[in-house]
Amino acid sequence: MAGAGPTSAWGLLRLRQQLELGIPLTPQPYQTLAERTGLSEQEVMSAIRQWQERGLIKRLGLVIKHRTLGYTANAMAVWDVPDDQVQDLGRALARTSFITLCYQRPRRLPEWPYNLFCMIHGVDRQRVQSQLETLMADLGLEQIPHAVLFSTKAYRQRGGRYVSRD
Repeated sequence: MAGAGPTSAWGLLRLRQQLELGIPLTPQPYQTLAERTGLSEQEVMSAIRQWQERGLIKRLGLVIKHRTLGYTANAMAVWDVPDDQVQDLGRALARTSFITLCYQRPRRLPEWPYNLFCMIHGVDRQRVQSQLETLMADLGLEQIPHAVLFSTKAYRQRGGRYVSRD
């Protein structure tokens, strides 16, 4: 991509615009992106790889509309974990089959003491609560301050935005 001319620069801009819409669900998504942008398939893969290496794209993943699939009992469990234990506990939680997301965030004291977050998507609220109780017993978390927040609304999820719409 070094020394790319104006046609390639426009192609890269179009690629960023296309990535905002999501990777196409086709048998050859990079080829589809190439056709939509005027780049070659190799240029598309190279650009994405370089953007990942430079940190412009942190990850590629799916946005699943879990409520559409029947997962309406969704809970965020938040924990106030001692800082020297958060990495180990986060890894243990992330290995649990029903935890769909686990991450650390800074506390926002004094209102928000929690620094470890994990998400459970479930079809039944009682089952999610039972899973959390079992998890807490298995990992010895009963004494760690926590809260369980069930979602009441599905917010719009979308990928990164790279190109201004102005």
